[in-house]
Amino acid sequence: MSGSGQAPQRTAGVREVAALAGVSRQTVSRVLNEHPEVATATRERVLAAMAELGYRMNNAARALGTRRSRTLGVLASDALQYGPSRSIAAIEASAREVGYWVSAAFADAGDAAAVVSAVEHLVAQGVEGIVVVAPHAGTLEALDELRIGVPVVTLHSSDRGARGLSVDQVAGARLAVAALADAGHTRIAHLAGPADWLEAESRADGFTAELAARGLEPGPVLAGDWSAGSGYSATAAIRDSRVTAVFAANDQMALGLLGGLHEAGLSVPGDISVVGFDDVPDAAYYWPKLTTVRQDFDELARRAVAALLGGADAAASDLAPVEPVLVRRDSIATPR
Repeated sequence: MSGSGQAPQRTAGVREVAALAGVSRQTVSRVLNEHPEVATATRERVLAAMAELGYRMNNAARALGTRRSRTLGVLASDALQYGPSRSIAAIEASAREVGYWVSAAFADAGDAAAVVSAVEHLVAQGVEGIVVVAPHAGTLEALDELRIGVPVVTLHSSDRGARGLSVDQVAGARLAVAALADAGHTRIAHLAGPADWLEAESRADGFTAELAARGLEPGPVLAGDWSAGSGYSATAAIRDSRVTAVFAANDQMALGLLGGLHEAGLSVPGDISVVGFDDVPDAAYYWPKLTTVRQDFDELARRAVAALLGGADAAASDLAPVEPVLVRRDSIATPR
């Protein structure tokens, strides 16, 4: 019993909606299930009654009658980094725009059993499709062994798999290196992401490809872990290599490198030019403002949702790589 002594108010159901709208319960059910043969005026009357009564549809009950949950699953093997976390938020927004909800499950990419369990959990919830945010090869390998039974698309998987969607990582890296080379740099280093990330591999490939296309010898490739700390730790090696420019595989590592170079008495871009990747919201406020490669996560998510709902008939354009864009700021100058 509540403190006021009144019984809690009963939630409005289909019966109450039907009575207020002056229609049968079957008609209310047809409106809920988006039946095409309900007259527009009747549909609007039912929706108005639902709004007035504060009716909330039970998706689980609806799914039993229609075999449609209007829910998409998201499996994430790493949601801590900017790209995956930004993608998950964008997927939810894109799904909501077309009347779907999102149910997320998380699994360690290095634990195949955890990946399988997460997929089974999503399927048991009746999701109509699954977006796999799969920056690790291990996640894809675990999925290869499964018969999932619903449409699946993967994000951040580069060119792995027929239904893998990503921003074109190789093209993005080439844009970054081209910007440095066009400014006159011939000794360019790469601060790479972790070796077990597919996007880090693709960005390193793009770094090598653009230098080769210009007849330039690759500078040193230094291993990072996406963190600002690993960029900071690379400072001494960058300084000792005598390169004049660095392509960092993400903005966080670029941030750490900027701080380390400043402490070492080196000017950016006066002594060393730096380009990042991602265009995180803070990149425009680094010192100096960071030139970087922007990924359109909203477009990537829109294509993923469209590809899932389109099934085998998904448009080829929805499965095409999203083109990255170079954002020019203040961290590049001609070498001295």
